[in-house]
Amino acid sequence: MQMINKETKKFLNKLLLYILVIFIAFYMLFPFWWAVVSSFKNEAQLQMVPATFLPRDPVTNKIFFDLKNYRSIFNDGTFLRGLLNSTIVATSVTLLALAVGSFSAFALGKLRFKGKNASLYIILAMTMFPQVTVLTGLYAVINALRLPAMASMILSYMLFTLPFTTWVLTSFFKELPVELMQSAQVDGATPFQSFKYILLPLTAPALVTTGLLAFIAAWNEYLFALTFTSIEPSARTIPVAIALFTGAVSRQEPFGEIMAAAVIVTIPIIILVLYFQKRIVAGLTAGAVKG
Repeated sequence: MQMINKETKKFLNKLLLYILVIFIAFYMLFPFWWAVVSSFKNEAQLQMVPATFLPRDPVTNKIFFDLKNYRSIFNDGTFLRGLLNSTIVATSVTLLALAVGSFSAFALGKLRFKGKNASLYIILAMTMFPQVTVLTGLYAVINALRLPAMASMILSYMLFTLPFTTWVLTSFFKELPVELMQSAQVDGATPFQSFKYILLPLTAPALVTTGLLAFIAAWNEYLFALTFTSIEPSARTIPVAIALFTGAVSRQEPFGEIMAAAVIVTIPIIILVLYFQKRIVAGLTAGAVKG
């Protein structure tokens, strides 16, 4: 009887775990599923009551996928220009954050100098400021320097991605055995050569993980992009371009086109995550086990 109770308890625990996992998966995936379904609906399908979980013809109630929204956004020069601008800005921010952050992390993780701990805490403190608190002052500085909108966004995004990148990479450099650097120095390598040829390749998983997070942050950023491109519409990134979509009819909310654009914008992130999946997992678990 006790054995049955234990087996029943074990079964119920597994059942509850599966129910919880299914609920979390549904909670996380349903918004994206709804966006995909809505992107294939025309105006009449979007106004159907009750709403349908698949695109259906309002008359015959048969499943019908309409590609009108996708044709509309790809024929929109503003959307395509925003896609290109976002790619340039996000890629530039990621490369700069990794380049500068890896040098800083190497110095903070492996070199000895006065004020190292204070520098780490200052870097950590910089990540605590919300964007809106520095927006006004930053906009005044950039306006006084007369920087173009694209450069302004790249520099402003670096204020938030660089401290995060440096802090995360520092922990990875600290985990690397100091004997690697010492043996390289015995062979005549300079600190820069030790960093470039020995330590940096070993931190590839960390670089991929932090780089992807920096790319996503720059790709999705809206507040700074809206502010800095207000007087230069040609430099608008994709979040701003989507937010400023206008319908073909006066006072129309182009919900279907917005959903189609959201799906297209999400696809590059999904591709990057799937392509670098193994390195991301290695980067997240590195240093978790010692020995």
